Amino acid sequence: MASVEATAVIGKSVQIRGEVKGNEDLIVEGLLEGTITLNEHKLTVGANARVTANVTARDVVVQGTLQGDIHAAGRVELRTGCHMNGDIRAARLSVEDNAIFSGKVELDGTAAAEAGKGGMGAHPPASAVPATPPSPLFGAN
Repeated sequence: MASVEATAVIGKSVQIRGEVKGNEDLIVEGLLEGTITLNEHKLTVGANARVTANVTARDVVVQGTLQGDIHAAGRVELRTGCHMNGDIRAARLSVEDNAIFSGKVELDGTAAAEAGKGGMGAHPPASAVPATPPSPLFGAN
């Protein structure tokens, strides 16, 4: 029997102030202020949602407005039209065109290790790129 992942939804007319913890994926469409902890699950901030919270989750997708810090073990996606104000610490980050972001980004060492294994979009660190030697002076042979 295949297990079905449960997803909880906070509707657009719902307002929550406080601490939200869960063991399933969560979609927020309404107003949420406080903290969100979904250690092994995904948080989606819907296009009309207004979230003021520090977030800890496996993956986070922001389509609406989020003010607060994000700590994700996996991937953070800032989608077109979102407004994100806060710091991001994650293994991977995706920012689409027309996403508005203000804050700092820290990609965990796990992301660098995956990139070193030839993951998609991997770029060598600047220290690994050989420097171009200076050109000889004009007329020097």
